[in-house]
Amino acid sequence: MALTIGMVAHDRKKPDLAAWAQAHLALIARHKVVATATTGSVLQRAAPDLPIKLVKSGPLGGDQQIGAMIAQGELDVLLFFPDPLEAQPHDVDVKALLRLVLVYDIPAAFSPRTATALARSGLFEA
Repeated sequence: MALTIGMVAHDRKKPDLAAWAQAHLALIARHKVVATATTGSVLQRAAPDLPIKLVKSGPLGGDQQIGAMIAQGELDVLLFFPDPLEAQPHDVDVKALLRLVLVYDIPAAFSPRTATALARSGLFEA
């Protein structure tokens, strides 16, 4: 059964998420990927053959769209690489997204190492 994997990253972390996706392409290519617009465009350049459904950019409502997918049971995993050293103008949306991850008990990773640990857990083998 294919999972739906949400992928989001703040600007300075987008290269890290793209590198992680390239390194794990064989694993994630079996699943559906949804990404915020700017993150998704970086991912598409890094992995042009990976089909990615794009939602709006995070500050324009994309974080909320990903959150709505969680609330509606449409997202199985979230890979979100935030930048902890830079304030985000849409911090309220980011906090709401993280709250939904916790409320709905969605497996999530917030760094390359935790994403790799999640991938190695067998979850992506579903």
